[in-house]
Amino acid sequence: MLDTPKHNHPTGTIVIEDLEIGMSRSVSKTIGDKEIEMFAELSTDHNPVHMDEEYAQDTIFQGRIAHGMLTAGLISAVIGEQLPGHGTVYMKQDLKFMAPVRPGDRVDAVVTVAEIDYAKRRVTLECACSVGDTVVLKGTALVLAPSRKFD
Repeated sequence: MLDTPKHNHPTGTIVIEDLEIGMSRSVSKTIGDKEIEMFAELSTDHNPVHMDEEYAQDTIFQGRIAHGMLTAGLISAVIGEQLPGHGTVYMKQDLKFMAPVRPGDRVDAVVTVAEIDYAKRRVTLECACSVGDTVVLKGTALVLAPSRKFD
């Protein structure tokens, strides 16, 4: 099933001068066969655990799973489009994969401001992706936020 991302908050840029600890933005997306196939083509990762149901049945996952970095890409979407948004520069991302995402799962990605270094324009963001009540991925990002001073 292919759908367009559902933005739960307004899209746009929040400059560092307007950021606050606890601000949060999110996006939701259903990961279907088409997304998995497109990611495999773009990344050149055709691991059969993602592409071949018969093969995947004999793995610890007992069925096909989406690429972990496809799921992580939803975090990038929130950071690049909403929080902080356009003009943000990714500096670092730490991820822990907690559970698999399967074809047809709806993933909710949430990014929350955890720390702000106004002098260096650096923002630490807590990141999480969930399928229902199950956290499938969590981590922390460090970004260089846009500023009014550099518009």
